[in-house]
Amino acid sequence: MSVLDAGPDRTADDRPTAGELLRFVALGDSLTEGVGDQVGEQWRGWAAVLARSLAPEGQDVEFANLAYSGALTTDLTTRQLPAALALRPQLAAVLVGGNDTLRAGFDIRRTTRELDATLGELSGHGAVLLTACLPDPGTLLRLPAPLARPLARRMRAVNTVVHALTTRHRAVHLHIAELPWCEQRGLLSVDRLHPSAEGHHLIARRFHELLATQGHPLGPPPAAEPAEPPPGLAADLWWMATRGTRWLAARSTDLLPGLLALAAVEGAARLRGSSARHDEQMARAAAQALASLG
Repeated sequence: MSVLDAGPDRTADDRPTAGELLRFVALGDSLTEGVGDQVGEQWRGWAAVLARSLAPEGQDVEFANLAYSGALTTDLTTRQLPAALALRPQLAAVLVGGNDTLRAGFDIRRTTRELDATLGELSGHGAVLLTACLPDPGTLLRLPAPLARPLARRMRAVNTVVHALTTRHRAVHLHIAELPWCEQRGLLSVDRLHPSAEGHHLIARRFHELLATQGHPLGPPPAAEPAEPPPGLAADLWWMATRGTRWLAARSTDLLPGLLALAAVEGAARLRGSSARHDEQMARAAAQALASLG
């Protein structure tokens, strides 16, 4: 693989034909950045694994990963999208939304607008799109009900929007939320929130399968498991005590206040018996946000 060079934007008519997936750009947050799949001092992640399997023999893939931890849907349109368009991608992954659900100011209408804008610009410039519905972080982390239920409610709304926008922009969609994260503990990293190296490889394989079914000539599929042996317990504990602790501390400054506010609101709703009504309100808000797109 090589680093992409900037160039002029593609026109809407300059759509890639099947097999022309040799310029790949990944947008998103820590999931796509590769957190949980460490190689040396760097994150690798599912997108890098997939990139190595996109090109038939004798061809090369230019890959750029623009994702970073903590990214919101607004960060895609303001920061990642302009950089992605400059790279003229033929394949673009857009996986985001989990961090939006963790904020006190979560607004499904804003999330819908930003995602639609990002997907529309990329597809309008000729990129084949990859999207995914994401698992609910409360379930992965086994959070108590006052936190788990509102997070699940918000994640359902985001996934509803992603499913609709996948159809609207003719994206290739992977049901990441339906992969066996809780049943197969080895798919999750030590933080229980991000995929392990094996989990990242699973995502890459599933995307590869979906692209193959659409007729794109590809290279051999990614391996079922990484070549590197999984870290042992001591290595996991060391990561949590060093890099993992720093990562969690950085995220706590912007996530913890929102989570505490969310738990307080949900606790009051549970006392009033209105949690189900909040579920219905969120579902209606997602439907209205999609309807507003026309």
